Amino acid sequence: REKDNKNKTWMPKFLMAKEDKDQRKSSNDVGRNIFKVKKSNAEKSKKMEKEEKIFRETFMYDKEINVINTATAECSVPSKRRVDLPVTAGEQLDVIDVTEGNSVICRNSEGRYGYVLVEHLNFR
Repeated sequence: REKDNKNKTWMPKFLMAKEDKDQRKSSNDVGRNIFKVKKSNAEKSKKMEKEEKIFRETFMYDKEINVINTATAECSVPSKRRVDLPVTAGEQLDVIDVTEGNSVICRNSEGRYGYVLVEHLNFR
């Protein structure tokens, strides 16, 4: 046993070439980043589905959800009712449906739905 150990050359890991280390790090980081992105997308889609289900139940909306237009909120408006969508100034909203009166049904970037008054929106 002692003879075998003496004949082997011992080389510590920190003496490896820098190029090999850099290549290994970059390939590992890429793999990790891709995994994180996929995980967050899965979580977002679950949340979006949950918000859509709540929207359909609350608004009794049985039509297909299509984005008619996009609008930007001109000012911040808190929600007064449960069906109103709270809006912050400069926020981008997807207009889903036009209702009777001066409000439209919108969806924000978080996937929440609600009524927003047309006077608070700026259409491009």
